[in-house]
Amino acid sequence: MNKENTKKKEKEINPKNANNYKKAISLGKELGKTPDITKAEVARKMFPLIQDEDRDVIAKAFVEGANLTPKGAMTYVYNVRRKFKKKQS
Repeated sequence: MNKENTKKKEKEINPKNANNYKKAISLGKELGKTPDITKAEVARKMFPLIQDEDRDVIAKAFVEGANLTPKGAMTYVYNVRRKFKKKQS
């Protein structure tokens, strides 16, 4: 995939609730400044704000807010979503 296709794909990712998306990213950046908090904890605290979004939107928020790589963010999406659903049951 060339760079043009990648940029087009990024632009297509739009959150359903832009306000919650922005809040989640801000929360992630604030929590990331705390020395004793892990990226996984940051992602878990961001997730309730963006849980209704598509997988790609959540991953993008994790990249921006929790400072994860794109591949790592997809793994976190899977793991955080699974743990969240388990707590809901």
